[in-house]
Amino acid sequence: MNKHQQKTTDLTALIRPAVEALDYELLGIELQKQGSNSLIRVYIDSDAGIVVQDCEQVSVQVSGVLEVEDPISGHYTLEVSSPGIDRPLFEKAHYQKFIGDRASIKLENTTSGQKNFAGIIKEVTECDVILQVDNANHILSFANIKSARLVPKDIGKEHAGDT
Repeated sequence: MNKHQQKTTDLTALIRPAVEALDYELLGIELQKQGSNSLIRVYIDSDAGIVVQDCEQVSVQVSGVLEVEDPISGHYTLEVSSPGIDRPLFEKAHYQKFIGDRASIKLENTTSGQKNFAGIIKEVTECDVILQVDNANHILSFANIKSARLVPKDIGKEHAGDT
C-alpha cells in the first residue's frame, strides 16, 4: 500500500463512525491533492437514497471530526456526495453487488500492457476482479486498482425501438 492509499484508508477509518452514527453507509473516500490544498470527497448512501440535506448533515458531522483530529495538513475542501449513476466502487463487496454490470477501472500499474479497462464485471475473488472486455477476461488485482466506477447504461439505446 502506497502512502496515498494509506492516508485514504486512515481517513476512511476516522470518518466511518461519524457517518454511520447518522445511519448512512460510507461507500468510500477520494482524496486528491490540488497544489497546497486537498479535496476530500466522501460518498454516502442509504436505502432511501440521498438528498442534499443528507449531504449537508454528514458534512457538518465529518467537518467536526476533521477539525478535532486534524488528519490533513494544510487547507482542504470537503465534499459529501451521493454515489450517482456512475457509482464509484471502493470495496470488494461493491464489485460483488454489481456482477454483470459494466465498469471502468483505472490501475496504478499496467496489466496486459494497459492501465484503463472498461468491461463487464464477471467474477470477484478474494484478491481480484475479473473484467470481461470484448471476448477476453482480464484479472485485475484489487491492490492495483486506482479507481473504479460503474458505467451508466445507455438509456438512448435501451429505448431506441420505443418510437
